[in-house]
Amino acid sequence: MPEPTPKRYLTVRAGARHETEVKKSRFICSLARVADEDEAQEFIAAVRKEYWDARHNCTAFVVGEDQRRERSSDDGEPSGTAGVPMLEVLRRRGITDTVAVVTRYFGGIKLGAGGLVRAYGSAVSEALDTVGLLERRPVALFSVPADHVRAGRLENDLRAAGYEVRDLAYEATGVRIEVGIPEAGVTEFHAWLAEATGGAVEAVPAGWSHREVPVE
Repeated sequence: MPEPTPKRYLTVRAGARHETEVKKSRFICSLARVADEDEAQEFIAAVRKEYWDARHNCTAFVVGEDQRRERSSDDGEPSGTAGVPMLEVLRRRGITDTVAVVTRYFGGIKLGAGGLVRAYGSAVSEALDTVGLLERRPVALFSVPADHVRAGRLENDLRAAGYEVRDLAYEATGVRIEVGIPEAGVTEFHAWLAEATGGAVEAVPAGWSHREVPVE
């Protein structure tokens, strides 16, 4: 059964921290890129330990290329005023594999439910704007076999043609060149390879990966 094609999705470029102030309360948003729920929970625990003296450390995360796993916590704020609006920002922007923790140091002025929703949502939104996003685009992987004599030239030809050479595996019988091809370019790649090698070399599917492209 063929391996399903991965989806495109957005995630943060890197970890980041951004602070805002609303009516004397400090809102510190800590962002991290994570691979699964365990990594998200580890990051949350680390931030809570760092900001142990804060009144609230509210959280939200989404993981999985189809955003299949998500959770949020109000951490003592009125129900639905912190974690949910944080999570909604991630959902609305189509972001996954990302965890957000918003730490609040109370400034003495109550914000009300609406004010809290805006403050927590804005803290995440502004942090995302600061760090920037990446789009992870599916890349089909192919293993291209070549004998030791032909391998060097074929590798150079692949690079010159604009193809991404990801790895070289040297074996007793020859070399396997791993190439990453955007999904839309697979047919063209096979045609190029057939022409470049006179039909002597055939690429073997080797799974999927992603290419990261900054979102401007």
